[in-house]
Amino acid sequence: MKPHIRRRYWNEPTMSWWERAYIFEIVRGLSITSGVFMRNMWRWVTFRKGALTTYYPEERRADYSPINRGKHVLTQRPDGRPQCIACNLCATVCPARVIEIEAAFDPDDALHPKYPVRFEIDYSRCIFCGLCVEACPEDAIRMVPDAPGLPDAERDHMWWSRDELLHWNPQRDAAKHSPSAPTVAAARSPGAP
Repeated sequence: MKPHIRRRYWNEPTMSWWERAYIFEIVRGLSITSGVFMRNMWRWVTFRKGALTTYYPEERRADYSPINRGKHVLTQRPDGRPQCIACNLCATVCPARVIEIEAAFDPDDALHPKYPVRFEIDYSRCIFCGLCVEACPEDAIRMVPDAPGLPDAERDHMWWSRDELLHWNPQRDAAKHSPSAPTVAAARSPGAP
């Protein structure tokens, strides 16, 4: 199989001379941070509510939405393979075009002959809208409230592949259950119904 080359986006960020000098951005960042610090410190000194610190993910704020859309999960069949049939509906409906699927054919699986060889999501561009979940006819992709590993300093580390999406939070309770797949030879045998 030939190596996959990721496409270059037309709107990749480029830094201006002002941003490349860094000292101006450092001074700007320190002024914003010290302003917030002084405001919170003044509230604390005057016995008003100051900054609220939550140690996420061990603790969650009370107003944290239970239906928050976080990272994607590929659901698994009972045999451990992905529920996805590589129909590309999620990639088609995605407004940010961050899902890339490469399909393959499995002649031994009569019920699900197509499966994804490569299923990748670029989290540096994902807008977490949930349209991919809505479009999936097989309940193969879900979004869970947690979002571990986001953000990241390297853009290349924010591409999650099929194996990472299957195994970081495995879910096997697909709403659309797939029966055990008979082999093609058993399906074509003369005594089969």
